[in-house]
Parts: sequence; structure tokens; C-alpha cells
Amino acid sequence: MTSSRYDILFEKVKIGPVTAPNRFYQVPHCNGMGHRFPRSLAKMRGIKAEGGWGVVCTEEVEIHPSSDITPYNQGRLWDDSDIGNLRLMTDAVHEHGSLAGIELVYQGLAGKNHYSRLPTLGPTHASVAGGYPMQARAMNKRDIKELRKWYRDAAIRSKKAGFDIVYTYAGHGLSVLMHFLSRQHNDRTDEYGGSLENRARLLKEVLIDTKEAVGDTCAVALRIAVDELLGKNGIQASGEGSDIIEMLAEIPDLWDVNVSSWENDSQTSRFSSEGFQEQYTKHVKSLTSKPVVGVGRFTSPDTMVSQIKRGVLDLIGAARPSIADPFLPNKIKNDKLDTIRECIGCNICVSSDNYAAPIRCTQNPTMGEEWRRDWHPEKIKPKHDDASILIVGTGPAGLECAHALANRGYDIVMAEKKSVAGGRVLLESRLPGLSEWKRVMDYRLNALQQMPNVEIYYESEVTPENLDEFGFENIIVATGSTWKNNGQGRDGRQELKTDGSIKILTPDDLMNGVEPEGEVLIYDTDHYYMAGVLANKCLDLGNQVTYMSPANRVSDWTENTLEQQRIQSQLMNKGVKLSLNQNLLEIIDKQVVSGCVYSSMESRTSCKTLVLVTERTPNDSLYTAIESQQPFKHFALIGDAYAPGIIAQAVHSGHLEAQVFGDKNPNKNVFKRDKGYNPA
Repeated sequence: MTSSRYDILFEKVKIGPVTAPNRFYQVPHCNGMGHRFPRSLAKMRGIKAEGGWGVVCTEEVEIHPSSDITPYNQGRLWDDSDIGNLRLMTDAVHEHGSLAGIELVYQGLAGKNHYSRLPTLGPTHASVAGGYPMQARAMNKRDIKELRKWYRDAAIRSKKAGFDIVYTYAGHGLSVLMHFLSRQHNDRTDEYGGSLENRARLLKEVLIDTKEAVGDTCAVALRIAVDELLGKNGIQASGEGSDIIEMLAEIPDLWDVNVSSWENDSQTSRFSSEGFQEQYTKHVKSLTSKPVVGVGRFTSPDTMVSQIKRGVLDLIGAARPSIADPFLPNKIKNDKLDTIRECIGCNICVSSDNYAAPIRCTQNPTMGEEWRRDWHPEKIKPKHDDASILIVGTGPAGLECAHALANRGYDIVMAEKKSVAGGRVLLESRLPGLSEWKRVMDYRLNALQQMPNVEIYYESEVTPENLDEFGFENIIVATGSTWKNNGQGRDGRQELKTDGSIKILTPDDLMNGVEPEGEVLIYDTDHYYMAGVLANKCLDLGNQVTYMSPANRVSDWTENTLEQQRIQSQLMNKGVKLSLNQNLLEIIDKQVVSGCVYSSMESRTSCKTLVLVTERTPNDSLYTAIESQQPFKHFALIGDAYAPGIIAQAVHSGHLEAQVFGDKNPNKNVFKRDKGYNPA
């Protein structure tokens, strides 16, 4: 039963003509599946409803071919033929008594129309977002009239598809309605430009049109950015953000409020904490009588209750926490708080969408696999027999594999050569800004320690020589990987030439307590988070730091996790010297010699310590030493020991191994292909 202090979270909330069964609201979020993988999408959303989310929404759903955002896999509702795909989702959500919401969008300046090849329309003649060499055409009065009709038609189709809540979207800088609102995009001189009242005119018209079209049975929600975080150059919560809400206060049935743009709204845990948006949205409820939903990467039920009781929100909005744990509401309801898989705020889910690929999650390996592999976040098939299994290594892959296998009913023994569990997760969570990543270890280790069929032995190194002494027929090796110290990386296969005049360290060295000497140069061809956080660590130790990379930006790949600009700004503001577009060549006489990736012109940088953040070597010696002997019934290699990658990949590898263990034909490559809805 729910602890009484959380009862308020399970109160019903009336939203116009519909009623949410509780205050848990999965706000619209992208997922890399959209119109291309509708069955996968429907199953994923349905499981969230099963897990207790009272409202479950779509991602962005395109309303017209002239707002085509190919290659991204978002929703699509161009005409009646798209209704069937969306009906799959509403049926899945309604099966569990939840409401289904749809976020209708016309991208405007954020659309490129790569598929439809139609001209992009916006409030003004201006370049489209994202660097693509084309411009949008300023909408005339006829275009505006047609746009209003497209929104109205899409709302009617949404109702036919079974949606309970229909969104008018003006947030994240990704909607033409937001572009009309924003002074940085709207320089019109007619009744749709100039004053705030004029800039808000189209939004108001679309809201009213939508209510007239479907408001008898569907709630109409307005999702809006109350602050663009551009200071005086944009909408501010204390200025026009509040004025817009006052102007439209009673028109929508629900206010869904956040900040713009996406990288501000979905900040990583490295740069923001739970509830960070409250400072921008806390005043909204005082300006309207309608219910308000907002986000803040909420994982703590006490924080959620505080938001409600203090009058900040009426509904607890979530995207990433609902991805990490689709059953978060039910776990709170059933007083199983210690079983919640808390979001770590790494934004790997976002990166999948940026690759137009089905969503993944570091904490939840079943995310995106619900339909194609029939995986469920809380249920797993029972064991085939009474086998016992030895798992070597307690990093993310080993812990996840052990947890899943133990839940199947197998007897598990884990052997860890160190005195603590966690592997790379434990080490990396100690680095600046990554403390929440420890949740990957904490969730699994806490569960394993309470399971009677699991034993963990520390300071127990397994070698080819002593493996037989353990007496197991089923062995899974999850021994991780080691950072290279020879300079090899994706930007060069040659080993680094050195005269030994500079101390060379790796991330493993720094994470294990080796301190750098003097001025430090960090060379990054990994392009993810590691080099940036190590730069901060070295700064904290008092070292001067130079960051060098063949890329033209710091931590280049983190563009996909929405944090690249923050990382580069942080390092620059802390005085880190940047040496970009440079390939590492050799070390001579206490100097690092590098060459420009474009001109090959050589440069020399003096330092005492070189930190190589390049690539890793799998720790697979145990496996390879006896692989050909096949003395065991089951012998497998998983995680970074198989192929080094991101933590999410290691966790998924461990879960996949646990799912196929004991199958007669354990083919890890088998999954269903989602070919979409076929009305025939």
C-alpha cells in the first residue's frame, strides 16, 4: 500500500472534459521510433501506462508534408492514412486506463522537408535552423489561413485516432507557433508581428480552432516555453513569459510549461539537478485556474509531493524518468521505493533520437525492446532448469546480467577481484559532475544483496589456472576494458612515438588515484564525456590544463546528448587552453608535437603530463585463454570485455545474455522487424 504521505500523487485531476487517474504525466518525448516503427512505439507507451503513468503522450507529430523533419523518426499525421499507426498507441494506453495525448507540431524554421521537398514556411524570410543551406518563406495571410486549417484537420484526426488530449505546441524553439511568439524569429510588421499581442495572435487562433474542433471530448493542452534563456533578447519568465500566460490563461485546458531550447529543457545531471526548472515555472499556477504540468527530471516522490503541496505543479511531468523506470508510479504506490530505477541524466535516450534510431536507456535495457524482443522492464521469463552460474566481474554488464538471471530464478555467484563492486561505473561516478551515474550500480547491487539466490565474493580474482576450482559449468565473463596508453584511437592507428620525457597517463590511472604532474595536456579522440570531466579533475588538483583533439569542438560527440556547448563553455571559463583540429604525432624533449588535420602544419606544446583519452582494450584474456577448449556447458563474454562502448551498451549486453541463457538456440541477433501498421 502507498505511504500516506504520497496519497496526493494518486489523486485524480480533471483536464477539461477528461480526467487523469493520477498526477503522473508522461510528457511528450521523442524516441527514435515514430511513424517508421509504430508497433514498437505503441508497446513502449503501453508499458508506461501499465506502469501507472496516468497520462501518456506521443512525441512531436507532424501535421503536414511542408513540416517534414526527415531523417528524424517522429510521429506523422499528414492525412487519414496515418490514423491507424497512432491508433495502435491509443489502444495500448487505454488498455491500462490511462489517457493518451498527442503533440501536434508544424516545425516552421526548424523543418527542412528533406522528404517532401516542399518549401519551408515561417513567420519571416529567414534561414532554417541546423545549418542547412536553405531559407524559409515568410507566410502570407493565405498561408496562415491554411496553417490554421492543417492544425484543425490534425486535431480532428487525433480525435478519430482515440486521443484524449490534443496539444498545441509552442516550445523548445521547434514550432512555428513559438517562432511567431519569439522576437528573435518574428520581424513582421502586420497584425502577426510587433507587439506581444500580435505575436501571440496565431497561437491564440490555433488554440481556439482546436477547442472548437475537438474540445467537446478532448482536452486541449498548450505546451510552451516560458523562458528562452536568452535574457533580454528572448522571452523571459519574469516578462513576456508571464504576459503570454496571462493573455491566454483560461483558453487551454492544461498548461505544459518548460524552458527553451531542448538542450536547456533536458539538461544532463552533469549541469543540473532534480527540479531545476522550478525557478522558471513556479509562478504559472498563480496566473491560471487550469492545471499545470512541468518537468524537472523528477525521481524522488518526496520532491514530487513538494511540487504539488507548494502549488508549483498539479501534475508531475516526466520524460527521462519515465524512460528509466516505466513503473515508477506503481512502485511509489506499492511502497517499493528502493526498486525504482532512477534516471541518471546522461541523455543517452536523446542521442538515439539524434541518430533516428529506436530509443535506449542506460538504466533500463528493455527500453526500445518491448515489442521487437518482447522484453518487459519488470517481468522476465522463468529459468529453464536448476543451473547455477558464475559471473566474473561486477561492472555494469555483470551486475545487470546477474540481476536479470537471478530474477529468472537461477542461482548466481559473482566473483570480483577488487574489494568493491561497480567496475567503471563506480570509478566514473567519482569524477566531477557524474555522481548520479552511480545509480546504475546502486540499483542493481541493492537488489542483488537482498536476493537469496545470489552470492558475491570480493577479492576473488578468477584466472585460467584457478577457474576449475570454482566448479561451475556455466560461466559468464564481464571483466570490462582498459584505456590504452599507446595513442591508438579512431583518428590514428599508429602508436605514439615518445622519448619518455613526458609522463603518460590514461583515464584509468587518474580514476585510480595517480596524480598528474605540472601542466597537463589531455588528448581526446574518444569525443564523449571522459576528456572533459578529467580536465575538471585536473583543474581541481591544481594543474594547468590544455585540451587537444582532432575535432573542431570539445567533446564533439556530446552534441548528441545536448551538452557540448555547456562542456566547452565550462572549460573555457575555467581557463583550459584549447588546441583543436590537432593530431598527436610524437613526444620530443618534453614537448607534444601535433599536426593540423587540414594543413599538417606542426605545433609544439610543452607539458609534464599527457593524458590519453583515445580508446580501450577489452579485458578478455580469461575468455580467450580457454575459449577453444570449451570445457563448460555455457561460456560467454559480455559488456566492455566483448566490445568496449558506452555504459548503456554494457548494461544491454548483460541483459541480453540473461534473456537468452538456457535457450536451445541462443541467437542474440534475433528480433522482430517492425514493418508498421497495415490496415489490410
